[in-house]
Amino acid sequence: MNAIDTPRITQLLNFYNALSANNMQTLADIYHPEVVFIDPVHEIHGRAALAQYFSHAYARLQHCEFIGLDRLEQAEQGFLSWRMKFCHPAIGNGKAVAVDGCTVLRWQDGLIVYHRDYYDLNEMVYQHLPVIGWLTTKVKQRMANTAP
Repeated sequence: MNAIDTPRITQLLNFYNALSANNMQTLADIYHPEVVFIDPVHEIHGRAALAQYFSHAYARLQHCEFIGLDRLEQAEQGFLSWRMKFCHPAIGNGKAVAVDGCTVLRWQDGLIVYHRDYYDLNEMVYQHLPVIGWLTTKVKQRMANTAP
């Protein structure tokens, strides 16, 4: 799929790879004021609420990088599969974590009005926490052993 000409998705990747707790005002360059942003944990309505969410999320983040994999833009819709590599002191003792995911996008007036991320929350967070990580591993093993 890896389309050659995906300028808006390239812009999105560049945006996220430059995003930090110190430049939240740049959200206005890419997101519509009425954006709907959904991920496995949150559903956020509006650019101001999104800025608040990112300010909190990026406050202690030590490193975050998105690598674009497959991508497609068609009219006012887009799709991107990605690998995120990040370091956060509260997850995995601050060691690098890699998570695969994908994003569905819709644009309006040249800005992203809908952004939905799909990724495995266990892969991102739970498996890197001492007790919960052990427990989720055991549950996965048990499910794999009882599958038909």
